[in-house]
Amino acid sequence: MKSLINIFLLSASVFSQYPADSLFHDSNNNLLQKMFLYPITKWQRLSYNSDAIGCQYSPNCSLYGAQAIHSKGAALGSMVTYDRIIRCNESAAFHHNKMGGFYSSDNRLVDPVNYFPSTNKKSPLFAATLSAIVPGSGRVYGGRLIMDGIYGLLLSSLTIQVAQRSVKNGSAFSPFYIGIALISYGGEIYGAYRTANYYQSGPKPEPENIKRSEQNGAQNFFKKCL
Repeated sequence: MKSLINIFLLSASVFSQYPADSLFHDSNNNLLQKMFLYPITKWQRLSYNSDAIGCQYSPNCSLYGAQAIHSKGAALGSMVTYDRIIRCNESAAFHHNKMGGFYSSDNRLVDPVNYFPSTNKKSPLFAATLSAIVPGSGRVYGGRLIMDGIYGLLLSSLTIQVAQRSVKNGSAFSPFYIGIALISYGGEIYGAYRTANYYQSGPKPEPENIKRSEQNGAQNFFKKCL
């Protein structure tokens, strides 16, 4: 087993050139973080070389996910990543403009992992409680019915139903499906909290470090996405 893990880690070290690679190879990561970061490093080798894949956010979704997992751990980082994926939809620019958000030099929506609280925030705890009862409802309370609340409800409900059926049928993949359901459910609670706390109208400090953070090891891929 140990030899398989070593082979897995060695294979990921070859041709390290994408933004998530440097995060993957950080010695502060534990094994679980590396296991969650590894698929992102492989995904970037596809997405960063395809003109068909783009992202409206800065940092892009895959780099955001890698940063979240690297800084917050595998479990919480995955929930934070889930929240971003839910928010990366057709209404993202509308909500970004509504709250007075910033744009990057290539005209993408600036949305760092560690955001700045809004001066006009709603109750984050109430929002989180709502989504704990009905996933997606906390986002609606935070002002994001279009489309965050709807997508959050649909996707979390789907993952929970799949997990329930896998357990009922005695599937060997039940632990995997349960893990995905827990991430989506936790991500909805986190997303509701973040929406109420951060994504409200009001003055915000300009995040000057965003461009430098995203370009670290990724100058050739700045406009790429997921």
